[in-house]
Amino acid sequence: MNNKPRRPEPVSIPEMFGVTAPISRRLAEVRLALGGDKETPKTLWGPSSLKIMKPRLSFPLWLGRAPKGRLVPIYNLFNYRQPPPEKGWSVRVTDVEDFLGTKLTYDSHNATDFAVPPGTVVVAAAPGLVVRVSSEFNRGGLKVFIDHGRGLITTSNHLARALVRPGDTVSRGQPVALSGYSGIDAVVTFPWGTPHVHFNTWLDGAYVDPFAKPGAVSLWRNGNWPTPHKGDTTNDEWEPTKWDHGEIARAIRACKSDEARREILAFENEFERAAALLFMQNYYPSRFSERVSPYRTTHERAPWLDLPLSHEDYDGVWFPHGVEPPRP
Repeated sequence: MNNKPRRPEPVSIPEMFGVTAPISRRLAEVRLALGGDKETPKTLWGPSSLKIMKPRLSFPLWLGRAPKGRLVPIYNLFNYRQPPPEKGWSVRVTDVEDFLGTKLTYDSHNATDFAVPPGTVVVAAAPGLVVRVSSEFNRGGLKVFIDHGRGLITTSNHLARALVRPGDTVSRGQPVALSGYSGIDAVVTFPWGTPHVHFNTWLDGAYVDPFAKPGAVSLWRNGNWPTPHKGDTTNDEWEPTKWDHGEIARAIRACKSDEARREILAFENEFERAAALLFMQNYYPSRFSERVSPYRTTHERAPWLDLPLSHEDYDGVWFPHGVEPPRP
């Protein structure tokens, strides 16, 4: 008898691009990305944005092929020189530096991009609680947010289909989604844009790089060479975050957008409300007069994450620009 878990059904084209929601909503989100509003700056782009296009990488992926076999290419790294968020999300390449001291990134990039064919299984990078699943066409398409305790939240963006719901507890390596390239990014750049999982890491609510510069601590369990989880759950004990309700209330009062404030307050469950607050603070920071942390304590960096992809598909990562961190 074959007890191997069945893979989910392939993703559809509307799922892949994130156009399953009402067209009126998607058009409103496109207008917000291109033109902004009174509280949200418009997206910034220009000729330098063409540096992000990598057709030698994107074309095989759109055809369903993994160009480096069992190594996942890193499409973009975290930029350590990000412009102030009040100036708007910039996909230009003007002032950039990744953890290797190179330029595999762009101005406002705050994540690690793993280039994978649409329909690839995305897994939990560590045990945790699913705190939010949402889709915003102008901000990363379909996303799954997981609270891992220890002040750590990870989010996977540009997904095609979520396999979990808020309130689900997930184990390390458990499938949580299928990848796509949902959001305005793919619609604007197809087929030259590279399908990928935009993987955010938040520590105490703020964007951080899971990779480590020299002298810092990597958030990956295998140093700066993340690998998939392969079944060992030793020392995987964790506790969901205990939120500071007073600071959450103060942060909500600091929200300048009535619509955003109503959206946050609509969640009665504490973890969903906290996740909605952090989502708004990080994706729409200009909607707040001040930034308030909902965490009771601060947390140090510590190795806790695995590659958010299945060991059935990948063994590790590949740096396409030829510069690699030291081996552990």
